[in-house]
Amino acid sequence: MTDDILLIPGPIVISKNVQAALGTPSVSHTSAEFASTFSSALKNVRKVFKAGDSGQPVVLAGSGTLGWDIAASNLVQPGDKVLVLSTGFFSDSFAECLKVYGADVDKITAPLGDAVPLDAIRDALSKVSYNMITITHVDTSTAVLTELEPICKAVKELSPETLIVVDGVCSIGCEVFEFEKWGIDYALTASQKALGVPPGLSVSMLSDRAVKVAQERPFESSFFASLKRWLPIMVNYEQGKPAYFATPAVQLVNALDVSLREILDQGIDARVAKHKQTSDWIKAKLTKELGLKLVSVNDKVSAHGLTAAYTENPPKVISGVKQHGIVIAGGIHKQIKDKYIRIGHMGVSACDDSRQDMEKCFEAIKESL
Repeated sequence: MTDDILLIPGPIVISKNVQAALGTPSVSHTSAEFASTFSSALKNVRKVFKAGDSGQPVVLAGSGTLGWDIAASNLVQPGDKVLVLSTGFFSDSFAECLKVYGADVDKITAPLGDAVPLDAIRDALSKVSYNMITITHVDTSTAVLTELEPICKAVKELSPETLIVVDGVCSIGCEVFEFEKWGIDYALTASQKALGVPPGLSVSMLSDRAVKVAQERPFESSFFASLKRWLPIMVNYEQGKPAYFATPAVQLVNALDVSLREILDQGIDARVAKHKQTSDWIKAKLTKELGLKLVSVNDKVSAHGLTAAYTENPPKVISGVKQHGIVIAGGIHKQIKDKYIRIGHMGVSACDDSRQDMEKCFEAIKESL
């Protein structure tokens, strides 16, 4: 293993306390000790998502992609209509997941580097009765941020029966996010992004309405991802009662509990504001000082946990930055895959000024162009 500074859009650099939490001795997943830790983590998931006391948080061993499977196998049935708002590779992948489970998917694709126009969303909602709409809050392939609140309001106005599902993998913990206030039904994220934990946990939140839909679904389309099986387990764990369906990732749950405490100690609003400050700084340096063009077309649709920027020779830049002990990412959007780089700035790299991770990254990019 190297000591390189990891500035890809996840996994990210983790704090010393989270690193230490991973090294704790194993305990039984049905012990009172672990149940207490899991309870704390689940309660703090509510706070980070701003979800209030209703609904249910769910934390499972798995990738963020598992959140797609949970939505597709529990909240819609084969033949149900789903509207997918696409802003890049991951939005499209969510659509493919929904199709695997038999959903009838309509997709509105945004212009490259932009969000889907609200008028187009309103038009679609006015013409078709959708069971679900999926919104990728930040598509990691393009660093495009979609403004959630006006879309949620439009859904409530034009199609109130439609479940609102948000992929918050690269947004929750570093972008403004209001689960309860905006009336979101299901939101998913992953441990290795702005939550500041190594990969391995799917972290999600359901509204009361989504819980009801999952519980009343007439048949199961998945075994491990079945909310009928997991919901009572999560309810018990949140109450501090040991429960069992499948073994949770004990050390990762412990690390999640530590990281969520750190986030809440800083204050979620203050943390989001710090991510914006860091994002604004690196974007200004890249565009104004180096003359690079961002993939995102304007500030309104620019994410605050990562930056995507066009360069003439991305492999040269990535290799040059690596020689300075810093790892950044290449592109993955099929239309521009070989034309841009991606820089992650989440967690301690964005919030701990003493590390100077972004300053080091900028200087390395400057020398590598």
